[in-house]
Amino acid sequence: MSFRLRVVALVMFIAVTATAATAWLTLQQASREFDRTVSASAEQQALITGELADYARTRGGWDGVADRVRELSLQTGQRIQVTTVSGAVVVDSDVLAGSPARGVTGPPLLVDPRPTWRPLPKNGAPAGAKTVLLATFEYQVGLRLAACLTEAGIGVRLADSRVGIPMPQPVEYTAQSKSCEVRSREQSSSDIDRVFEAELLACRHQAEQAVVPCLQDAFSRAVGAYAPAQMRVYLGAAEQPAPRLPVDSIVLTAAVVALTAVGASWLLSRRVLRPIGALTAASARVGEGKLTERVPVRGHDELAGLARSFNRMADSLQRSEELQRRMISDVAHELRTPLANLRGYLEALKDGVLPPTPELFDSLHDEAVLQQRIVDDLQDLALAEAGVLTYQKTRLDLGELVAACRTAHAALASAAGVVLAAEGDGPRWVHADPDRLRQVIGNLIRNALAATASGGTITLGVTPDGDRHLVRVTDTGSGIAEQDLPHLFDRLWRADRARGRGERYTTGSGLGLSIARQIVADHGGDIDVVSVLGVGTTFTIRLPAA
Repeated sequence: MSFRLRVVALVMFIAVTATAATAWLTLQQASREFDRTVSASAEQQALITGELADYARTRGGWDGVADRVRELSLQTGQRIQVTTVSGAVVVDSDVLAGSPARGVTGPPLLVDPRPTWRPLPKNGAPAGAKTVLLATFEYQVGLRLAACLTEAGIGVRLADSRVGIPMPQPVEYTAQSKSCEVRSREQSSSDIDRVFEAELLACRHQAEQAVVPCLQDAFSRAVGAYAPAQMRVYLGAAEQPAPRLPVDSIVLTAAVVALTAVGASWLLSRRVLRPIGALTAASARVGEGKLTERVPVRGHDELAGLARSFNRMADSLQRSEELQRRMISDVAHELRTPLANLRGYLEALKDGVLPPTPELFDSLHDEAVLQQRIVDDLQDLALAEAGVLTYQKTRLDLGELVAACRTAHAALASAAGVVLAAEGDGPRWVHADPDRLRQVIGNLIRNALAATASGGTITLGVTPDGDRHLVRVTDTGSGIAEQDLPHLFDRLWRADRARGRGERYTTGSGLGLSIARQIVADHGGDIDVVSVLGVGTTFTIRLPAA
């Protein structure tokens, strides 16, 4: 599978998974909210039916219930319609609000003001017919009392009584309300209906566990003639849609998110793969030898950094290739002429054209030595650049080393008519390989001798520079042109015209300064050059102090 498809598949998997999880959580939350809404509706139903039942109990009927329905509608936000069992509308909150009555919906809720008898036996005695009779009588009296108190404008509340049913009680019991109570008792002191006694006797054959339900049923039948009528309550309107979960919106949102994620991943993969494809093609062409190949760089992100690194690598490879080709060309050039000379002289000696004189053999020997030196220098440079050139480092004094180099080259300088001097005060200790440093300083001295005319001066100096020591080789030669200075340490490069005494200078291999720079770098130092045409040249070696 390609990288683009893997990216698209991964992002799509993440997007779809996240969307599905979000949709699931949304559905769960919506379901909880819906359940909470349904629960709230059930609470409202219980509140409305309970308040209406209490209203009928405390007032002995349904007169004036419209005000209470209006209050409950405003409190719960529900449309409320109260009807009789036969279907006659008693009150409708829509009509009370001045709006047309809407259609009703759902099954009606039954509001039964009749109390449920709950026996409260005294001293653990079982409930009996006397308790039921007393409760019936008390209930009749309570209804008369509630109607009387309401007519008198006295508040009524329900309170548990000793006979097991809630009884109306005045909020403020005054002498006036007391007289109403006495009058209601006188009016209610008639005999109990024979029907009630017959039903009560019919319950006695049931088991003791069924006595209470039987008494409750008998009590309900007995008080039915006196209790307020049952009512039906409709909540809501037919035009109101039932609440439902927004499944379609959730699915649509999930689909949009998934498609957006897929599109974004596709664009992202194109953005990533386009520069990678360009890098792949360019690296393939570089591998085929087209070192001039480069990739365009746009932006400053990681891909742009990768493109810059590739271009720098290609530049380095191209420079290395060019240096290698130039080195091979230079080595071939350096070896071709002397070998041609050697071959010509040897063929002349073989054919008897030239006599075998000592001078001729000395010349041929010098040419062979030069070729050997070029080969040795090439080997040293290759080892140094590969980091495998061996060093025997020890603690040594640079002043003493420079003095030894002056002594070694004094005869050559005297023969050239050049003064070779050494300067320095006190020991300057470094940790280095003395033989390799002598090789470096000796190479600089020989180059200086090649560039300095008779009567000139070459000065070797050792001075401190903070935590480093400096070795300077200064000559009063012809100097080096400014445009040649950047190439001075290149392999097989020689500034013949700038150095004046070209014939003597070209006797070298052209690798000495490259080897010197590598040796100094392996010792943790550096080497640079300052030169002025017609004035002279100064090479400076900086080495860490021991």
